[in-house]
Order: sequence, then C-alpha cells, then structure tokens
Amino acid sequence: MRDDRLQFEFLTLEGAQAGLSWSTILNKREGYRKAFAGFDPEKVARFDAKKIALLLKDPGIVRNRLKVNAAVNNARRFLEVRKEFGTFSKYIWSFVGGRQIVNRWTKLSQLPAVSKESDALSADLKKRGFKFVGSTIIYAHMQATGLVNDHLVTCFRHKACSTARGAKTGA
Repeated sequence: MRDDRLQFEFLTLEGAQAGLSWSTILNKREGYRKAFAGFDPEKVARFDAKKIALLLKDPGIVRNRLKVNAAVNNARRFLEVRKEFGTFSKYIWSFVGGRQIVNRWTKLSQLPAVSKESDALSADLKKRGFKFVGSTIIYAHMQATGLVNDHLVTCFRHKACSTARGAKTGA
C-alpha cells in the first residue's frame, strides 16, 4: 500500500491494538475513523488538549491516554517524515528496498513476530519521536500494508497478495 492516509490509519490502529485483540480494534474502526478526522494526519496533528480530553470520553475508541496521545504525536511526526521524503510511503518502503518481501511459509509456526526490517524501521521511527512503534507492532503494520506477504504458500491469498513485479523472496 502506497497511500499515505491508509498508512497513517493502519499505523494508528496498530498502535491502538497493542495489548488488545484485533477484533476489539476492528469493531471500533469506524469510531476511530470518526474520532480521528478520517485519519487525516494534518487534522490529527492539530488536536489540542481539549480535543484529546474529548477523545478520552469517546466510547467508539480505546480510551487509553497513552495511545490517544501517541496517535496525535505520531500524526505530527508523520508529517515531518512526509516533508523530508515526499511521502510517508516512500520512506517506509525504503526499509524493504522498495519491493515487497514475499515469504514462503508452509506452517503457521514459521511466521515471525519481527524481522530485521521491522527492527530497523521501528528503531528509526522511535528515533524520529514516534510512539507505540515497537518491532512487533511495526512487523504487523508491514504485513497489513503489503510490505511483507506472510500468507502460507498453501493459502489462496498468497499469490493474490504478492505484488506483480519487484517482489523479493524471503524465507
């Protein structure tokens, strides 16, 4: 995925999901979309203390102060990255050499929680001031946004989720 708004949406949702089940976040996705201005990073970056206080009362999202503050902080950092690289997507794809990593797992037990790429991206995001961007969260983000294809080779989605060209083969 090379759409910056979707990258910001997924980054926000991945951070919100930390320590929770994905079903919790998926059930609140529309609440997040409404609360976080359609995941427009320019708008979210302008959220002030009053807006954050309102968000912490919103039952449509996970009302965790650290996670809400992180989302606003990350919107600001996201805009800085976009200014530096032209797009956030260009920045994030640089950690996989601009090409999707297509793994060839045959068993669920082979799927990793992190990779050297997620470690590097996580470290760089933290250095830039992002929050809730540990390597496990970032690896999940990489899977969700198509930087990594971890579908089992026997899964009908493996081929469908592999980019048509430019993919590099992983394990």
